[in-house]
Amino acid sequence: MERVTGIGGVFFRSQDPEALVAWYAEHLGVPVDDDGYVIFPRSRNTVWAPFGETTDYWPGTKQGMVNYTVADLDAMLEQLRAAGIEVDEKVELLEGIGRFGWAVDPDGNRFELWEPAATG
Repeated sequence: MERVTGIGGVFFRSQDPEALVAWYAEHLGVPVDDDGYVIFPRSRNTVWAPFGETTDYWPGTKQGMVNYTVADLDAMLEQLRAAGIEVDEKVELLEGIGRFGWAVDPDGNRFELWEPAATG
């Protein structure tokens, strides 16, 4: 059985994502990457990222989305499909970052699955 191996990221809506990231950087010292994302290297590169209020990366009726890391994305997506779970047909590859897929839980929350690119 495939299992989630960790949290790859936490994403949520914000009226002003850039200002919010700057606030967290100033007041909590979160490490902001050059592309504006907050990446926590001690937590295996977990990403924390506010998105604009009108993002269509997940349903507008939901405030946020969680990204889970997996060892084998294809096996996990097949396992979910076999269980009758709604799985997006699209799988995305980002060079040097990894592969991504999406599914929906029973409450209608879209979640992201990330198979990180092999390193070294």
